[in-house]
Amino acid sequence: MNTYACMPRARLEHRGRALVPVQPEHIESIRLWRNAQMDVLRQSAPISATQQQAYFERHIWPTQSQAQPAQILVGYLHDGNLIGYGGLVHIAWEHRRAEVSFLLDPQRTVSEPAYAADFLAFLSLVQVLAFDDLGLHRLYTETYAIRTHHISVLEAAHFQPEGRLRAHVWIDGRAVDSLMHGCLASDAR
Repeated sequence: MNTYACMPRARLEHRGRALVPVQPEHIESIRLWRNAQMDVLRQSAPISATQQQAYFERHIWPTQSQAQPAQILVGYLHDGNLIGYGGLVHIAWEHRRAEVSFLLDPQRTVSEPAYAADFLAFLSLVQVLAFDDLGLHRLYTETYAIRTHHISVLEAAHFQPEGRLRAHVWIDGRAVDSLMHGCLASDAR
């Protein structure tokens, strides 16, 4: 199993859900999920299988041995099955902060209650990883304003609204705001 040297636990688990370092067998599912949900990601074109493989070979696998990698990508499991992925990106170790990344299998996004349960559990696990295991102080997110349910789940998980970037992205031919949220280690307790 691929692991990150900086992660004291290779698996974080709670009530049937778990975070594990992203594995080679995860990356094709991740690619397909990203391509299917580009409207909620900072991704402007579909990713090919070759591009996905090259990205992980250049930017992810080599950093797993680093004490302070720029990002930590995790597979998100439910009852042992991969249902999503995410992690901590744009990590600024000197400032003890990171951005939270999260994406579910599109089939799991249809039901709002199920999505909320998956996202809340992920946020709880990623807060343990960030605050307890890695000693980070702050997590933040950027979410497009069209994702009102996603935003309500973030706020239920102690992420506070911190700002609005007006007309920040174009989605389906219209300007959409980006909303910034943050969570301090003390907020999550």
